[in-house]
Amino acid sequence: MPKIKVKNPIVDINGDEMARVIWDQIKKSLIIPFLDLDLLEFDLSITNRNITDDRVTVDAAKAIKKNSVGVKCATITPDDKRIVEYNLSKKFPSPNGTIRNILNGTIFREPIIIKSIPKIVNHWNESVVIARHAFGDIYKSKEIDIKKNGKLTLRFESNDKKEIIEETIFEFNSPGVGISYFNVDSSIRDFAYSCFNFALDRKIPIFLSTKNTILQKYDERFKNIFEEIFENEFKIKFQHNNITYQHRLIDDMVACMMKWSGGFIWACKNYDGDVMSDLVAQGYGSLGLMTSVLQSPDGKIIETEAAHGTITSHYRQHQKGLETSTNPIASIFAWTRALSHRAKLDKNRALEEFAKKLENICIETLENGIMTKDLALMVGPEQKWVNTSQLFKILKNKLEN
Repeated sequence: MPKIKVKNPIVDINGDEMARVIWDQIKKSLIIPFLDLDLLEFDLSITNRNITDDRVTVDAAKAIKKNSVGVKCATITPDDKRIVEYNLSKKFPSPNGTIRNILNGTIFREPIIIKSIPKIVNHWNESVVIARHAFGDIYKSKEIDIKKNGKLTLRFESNDKKEIIEETIFEFNSPGVGISYFNVDSSIRDFAYSCFNFALDRKIPIFLSTKNTILQKYDERFKNIFEEIFENEFKIKFQHNNITYQHRLIDDMVACMMKWSGGFIWACKNYDGDVMSDLVAQGYGSLGLMTSVLQSPDGKIIETEAAHGTITSHYRQHQKGLETSTNPIASIFAWTRALSHRAKLDKNRALEEFAKKLENICIETLENGIMTKDLALMVGPEQKWVNTSQLFKILKNKLEN
């Protein structure tokens, strides 16, 4: 069959360990044989980040920004053990964080629903998409240990020295700890635009959760900015698409999520999104069936990846020459979501149909009982499983026919 011509390139970001092995198999079996596609390749393995002093991560992010579409393999964020293992010059930051900051995007995590794979929350029949505002909050906090009695204060001083705001936080009569964190309006606004544009693209409702009854300035700012942008720029568009936006307190939102059947986007502040994305993943069964999309505020730039890590335990088996049964589905969906966005930007219907066909083949194959060991164990002790190479052969054969 003739290859589908793809007019514009996709930035291909390779990663680490077993995820890298799977990545190469995806391209070799499911992408290159079917698409006439220019891949702009960047090696974000921990060894190459060390060689380039992490410059390659910045270059990859800039390439995505220029070309609008990137697809990323899972990478190592090194801890002290990894520094020794790979003889690193320093503890490099998360590549995801670097790319996220350069693209100024929002992370959307969405489950891949397979009917034959049991869900912990059985009635989640549609997707709960977690939108995480990945800026500020506790991830940029400053902490202090307090040993003596005294006063903890929060102070702001304007650059022109004309405004000083100071609040007493607590009077300490015993040892304790203190913390401060922040956010900025521009980032919150970008978060809102990303969420509303994503909801319009997917045509599903969106909810923002905060605890503005307690954080009456901090969380209230999120609520007010979202409301302002929605009323002024998105309300009519949402009405035309028969979808809604609503703010809810986070404790109420958690309760609703557990009762509802899915089919919505949940916009979360940074820490809330970090926690709830993992909770939702387990509710649907597995991080191995969870996609992750980083989208710019205007919806034009995306970077896609699997939500899971580098699968170190399987890589250790692979290094010994042993066959593994490693689940590639989330990484395949990273490719299909990137291809779909490229198709949308290029108005390439054939490419869009190919991406959808590949997704449907993956879902159909799993629902017919052909799956890797991790998923088979979720189904039950009688469920048979195949190794990774066998699964790729089956998927490629179905794509060819």
